[in-house]
Amino acid sequence: MINKLQNLDIVNAIHTIDCEISAINELKNLLDDNLSKTLDLIENTKGRVILSGMGKSGHIAKKIAASLASTGTPSFFLHPAEASHGDLGMVTSDDLIIAISNSGESKELIDILNYSKRFDIKLVAITKNPDSSLAKAGDIVLKLPNSKEACPLGLAPTSSTTATLVLGDIITVGMIERRGFSKAQFNQRHPGGKLGSILQKVKDLMHSGSDMPLLSENALFDEIILEMTSKRLGCVGFVNEKGELSGMLTDGDLRRCLKSDLKNSKACEIMTKNPITVEKEMFAAQAIKIMNDKKITNIFVVENKKPIGAIHIHDLLKQGVA
Repeated sequence: MINKLQNLDIVNAIHTIDCEISAINELKNLLDDNLSKTLDLIENTKGRVILSGMGKSGHIAKKIAASLASTGTPSFFLHPAEASHGDLGMVTSDDLIIAISNSGESKELIDILNYSKRFDIKLVAITKNPDSSLAKAGDIVLKLPNSKEACPLGLAPTSSTTATLVLGDIITVGMIERRGFSKAQFNQRHPGGKLGSILQKVKDLMHSGSDMPLLSENALFDEIILEMTSKRLGCVGFVNEKGELSGMLTDGDLRRCLKSDLKNSKACEIMTKNPITVEKEMFAAQAIKIMNDKKITNIFVVENKKPIGAIHIHDLLKQGVA
C-alpha cells in the first residue's frame, strides 16, 4: 500500500511540474513589445514602482517588489484593501503602479485603478484576460498564459502564479541589465546573511596597520619568529627599501628553514619572493578562490605594490565566505 501511495505521489508531482512548465512555455509565446514598453516605463519612473494584487497574486506581487527593490529599482507592495483605507496616500504622481490579477476582475483593485486614472499615474496590468476591467484600465498589458492550473480541481492558483512569478523575474532581470546593476551595488543592499558574507570585500576583512605582520627584507631570523608569533597570522611579509612587498614567509616555511639550518639567514635569503597578492577592492569570495587554487592559507593585500593588509583563510571562513 505504501509503495502504491508513494508511486501516486510521484505521478502527481510530475503532473504538477509538467503543468507549470507548460504555463511557462506558453508565457514565452506571449512576450511582445509591451515588455520593452514596461521596462521603459520603469526605467523612466522618477518615483517608486508599486506592486499590488489580492490573494495569491498579492504574494507574488510582494516577491516582485522585493526583487526590484534589492536590485536597484525602488519598489514596494501596496495591499489593495489597505489602499482603500488610506494607504493610497503612499502613491504619488511620480510613481508607477503594476497591478496583478489572473482574472483581471479582482474587485479589491478597483480603488487603485480609479486612483491611477484620477491622478494620471501610469498603470501596468498583468492578467490573462485582455478584455478584463484591469486590462482596460492599464496603460500597458502584460498577458499571462490562460493555461490550466496544476490543482486537480482546476481552482487553486498554481500554474498561473508560477507564470506570474517568472514574468516578475523577467522584469527584474531586464532592469538589472538596463541599469548595469553591479555586485557592489547588490552588496550595499544585502549586508546580512550568506549573500552579505560572499559580497564582502577584502578591505573589510584584512588585518592592517600594527596588526599586519611586516618586517624589512633584511630582518634576522629571531625577529621573524617574534613577529610571526606576536601577530598570530602564521606569516610575515617583507618589504624592500621602497616599501614594496618583496617576499613572505609562512610558519611552514620557517619549520623547513629550521630543518635546513638556515636560522642564521636574513629574510631576503629565505623568503618566498614575489608572493601572490590581492587588491583591497576584490571580493572576499574571489580571494578565497585564489587561496584555494594556489593552496595557500595567507595572502597580502597591496596597493601600488605596497602592503596595506594581510588575510588568513580562517578570516574568510569565519565570515561564511566559502
